[in-house]
Amino acid sequence: MATAEKSVEVNVPIRTAYDQWTQFEEFPRFMSDVESVTQLDDRHLHWKVEIAGVEREFDAEITEQHPEERIAWRAIGEVRQAGVVTFHKIDDNTTRVMLQLDMEPEGFVETVGEKAGFVARAVERDMENFKEFIESRGAQTGAWRGDIPREG
Repeated sequence: MATAEKSVEVNVPIRTAYDQWTQFEEFPRFMSDVESVTQLDDRHLHWKVEIAGVEREFDAEITEQHPEERIAWRAIGEVRQAGVVTFHKIDDNTTRVMLQLDMEPEGFVETVGEKAGFVARAVERDMENFKEFIESRGAQTGAWRGDIPREG
């Protein structure tokens, strides 16, 4: 399984950074490989992505979510992907956002892409895009403050 990690410091309060990240349907605005995300309910999302030229659709489940702390998820079905994003208050107007993505490449194209560092570069690019997006706005596009405890 390939793992990619990236953190960025964004010049917005932790609430702003966290609230924006809960707006999953806005991800295509700063994640270049994401074509769309549809929120089905509080825990479930449907993703359409194009990674290394390969289009894919999958569903994901939010496995844990705590306001201003963390959001964790895992793909449901054949796609093997999981991740967590955490939020760390640096000061009243600065937040460190850390993303870890684990993905099992499928097929020749994705395997070659992973060996070439494609996923790591995509995560780095998307986190920098998030920083630019939220700092240029200065405010979140919406918020969901619910709490989803980890099961088990």
